[in-house]
Amino acid sequence: MFEIDEIKAIDSKYFNVIMANEYDITLMSRNTGHYWYVHCTGVSGDAACIIFHKHRFSHPYHQHGRGNSLKQAIQSIQSHDRWQMNGRKK
Repeated sequence: MFEIDEIKAIDSKYFNVIMANEYDITLMSRNTGHYWYVHCTGVSGDAACIIFHKHRFSHPYHQHGRGNSLKQAIQSIQSHDRWQMNGRKK
């Protein structure tokens, strides 16, 4: 379950927080415009969070990865943003 302090710690300059509760968080990266959905599974370890991603609002989500915490999920999202902005071939 995501804690209130974890949710409040999400950088609102980096992300537009669309929706957040104890099990689900939907974000839009202000850098890439990509949408992210992070789901808390309620189990511990590497399967604690499932990260879903889509490039446009109208697109369906696809699974991007998993994480052991919301903090790790956000780090993964920011890493993907850096790759998207700096290294992805057009």
